[in-house]
Amino acid sequence: MTGTWDDMRIFLAVARSESLSAAGRLLRMDPATVGRRIARLEHSLGAPLFAKSPQGYAMSEAGARLLRHAEEAEQAMQAATEAVAGGAGGLSGQIRIGAPDGCANFLLPQVCAAIADENPELEVQIVALPRVVNLSKREADMAIAVSAPTAGRLSVQKVTDYRLHLAASAEYLEQHPPIRNLADLKGHRIVGYIADMVFDKELDYLSDLGVTRHALASNSVAVQFHWLRQGAGLGIVHDFALPAAPGLRRVLSDEISLTRSFYLVRHADDRRLERMNRFAAALADGLRRETARLEGLT
Repeated sequence: MTGTWDDMRIFLAVARSESLSAAGRLLRMDPATVGRRIARLEHSLGAPLFAKSPQGYAMSEAGARLLRHAEEAEQAMQAATEAVAGGAGGLSGQIRIGAPDGCANFLLPQVCAAIADENPELEVQIVALPRVVNLSKREADMAIAVSAPTAGRLSVQKVTDYRLHLAASAEYLEQHPPIRNLADLKGHRIVGYIADMVFDKELDYLSDLGVTRHALASNSVAVQFHWLRQGAGLGIVHDFALPAAPGLRRVLSDEISLTRSFYLVRHADDRRLERMNRFAAALADGLRRETARLEGLT
């Protein structure tokens, strides 16, 4: 192979982002420069690595064959960097975590801040997305998920269970008819997810209760939470979020009590990297502790 590691790094960025402009942002390079480097690599290898179209850059058969070797080179470079730096000291460099926005808003900020306090040279980025994070495209180094993925070369670890309940603001409950049983919900405004944007079946909380219409709906947990705080209606809330809104009250807590789980998902090859293992262990431990602490306050 005639390509250098720098060539492989640029190839990986284009393969994962499927565009020169997005790859340029990742690499902090001008897109035209990225394009020239790809063209030069294709010339040196004697094969087109991408099929270019108005929709972007899709890998060719040659590109798909090169991808595995490029990812192995990436892993080797990361391992070499760790070996030179040594693993006994604090963590350093950048680590990006993808997470659903409930976890990203109410758990990860304090957990990651505590890890950063212990590791001043570490840069932690939280990508809060109301969808499954694509690790194969390196949208993040690791992700928190509400279902364990079953496809791809991934390492999956269950971190902790968490609980959810139906809730509304005290003001809303005072101004609307009493709720004594599930049938009474029909007379109330429900806050929930946009039905066709529920990205994981574990988030389809209310359909089993026969609630199919949400008068106020969003794909964002944070938006739903703020609606409930403002007295807009009833909705499902994470117990770990309740301390952030003292005005919210659980409703029908005996009849409606849900349990879900968080999973830590990583690239399978990253388990060879001591730095990633140490961060993952600190992250999982922090999430367990913070979930238990906040749920204990409710």
